[in-house]
Amino acid sequence: MTPELTVLALCGLLQMAQFALFAVPANLELGTRYTSSPRDKPPEHGLSTRTGRLQRAMNNHFEALILFTLAVVVVTLSGQSSVVTQTAAWVFLAARILYVPAYAYGWRPWRSAIWAAGFFATLVLLLAALF
Repeated sequence: MTPELTVLALCGLLQMAQFALFAVPANLELGTRYTSSPRDKPPEHGLSTRTGRLQRAMNNHFEALILFTLAVVVVTLSGQSSVVTQTAAWVFLAARILYVPAYAYGWRPWRSAIWAAGFFATLVLLLAALF
């Protein structure tokens, strides 16, 4: 397995961890009566600020993972794994790990800077595969 694929697998585990970090407080706050329902009606009350942030961080990771997965597949299938692509993959993972507390605790402007690091790491992967 290439280092980029290893990082992709770890990103999948990070997604699962983020789901748990969000789901536990969401179930406590909204109650299992709501969270196990078909959710045809909105909840009686919303999520706390931190739980809402954890939900948005988790959703953002889903979105970032789409582009990162695409980049890893392109690099892997074209056989262009290199020190540059491997480093970019690890930078992406580090940024995504840091993004969770940055979002949960409202670190400004660091949350945006951390997000940008992951985004540009993905861009580096794609550009390295093309050139």
